Amino acid sequence: MTRPTLSVILITKNEAELVEACLESVKWADEIIVVDSGSTDATVDICRRYTNKVVVTDWPGFGPQKNRALAMATGAWVLSIDADEQVTPALAEEIQRTIQTPAAPGYTLPRLSSYCGRPMRHSGWWPDPVLRLFQRNAGRFTDDRVHERVVVQGHVQALHETLLHHSYRSLDQVLHKVNHYSYEGALAQQAKGRRASLSTAIGHGLWTFIRTYLFKGGFRDGREGFILAVSNAEGTYYRYLKLMYLNEKAAAR
Repeated sequence: MTRPTLSVILITKNEAELVEACLESVKWADEIIVVDSGSTDATVDICRRYTNKVVVTDWPGFGPQKNRALAMATGAWVLSIDADEQVTPALAEEIQRTIQTPAAPGYTLPRLSSYCGRPMRHSGWWPDPVLRLFQRNAGRFTDDRVHERVVVQGHVQALHETLLHHSYRSLDQVLHKVNHYSYEGALAQQAKGRRASLSTAIGHGLWTFIRTYLFKGGFRDGREGFILAVSNAEGTYYRYLKLMYLNEKAAAR
């Protein structure tokens, strides 16, 4: 009986700080594919130490970029991972066992994310099941510029071992990602014909803070829970403000 093969795919840009730990955690896979969008640090050089399948290209958004990586995969199964994530040894074993005798074409992984050094057990961040393991011919990513997801033909089951996510290592990185994701989110909303105003931005921002800190238990994550709730609110606030200005700019043309 032929052993099922596994392709690991990831997209990168300026991820030299963590990408080696990520790749080290999946070096047991049959194939690793990296699609980079123009890193100016050592990311590409690090990746080429682990695989010869590294492509540098433009940036069309998260969904399209991940579909480019998926199109390069040759394994029967695909594991999609981000550069700031790591597969624990226990999860690696569970993945290898699962694809030997699969019960579904797709599987979610419980992801434990850290925020400024603290693993977040509340705030809506845990167990955060993410669909990352799937049969190559049964799944693809949506074409969303941000908040893309895998769509699998068939039912999905859950794995139990943990995927580690070093999502925000410092406040500088929080601010950078708030700026980047709010812009990408505004572009995605504009493409759908959505509108926004100052009052919309304020209202959604306030609700995001309340939902994260109170309803999702962010207060149980200590000071980082409060900081996360504030940064989530800021991201939402700026996304709607940027949408407002993008629409005004488009109307003025």
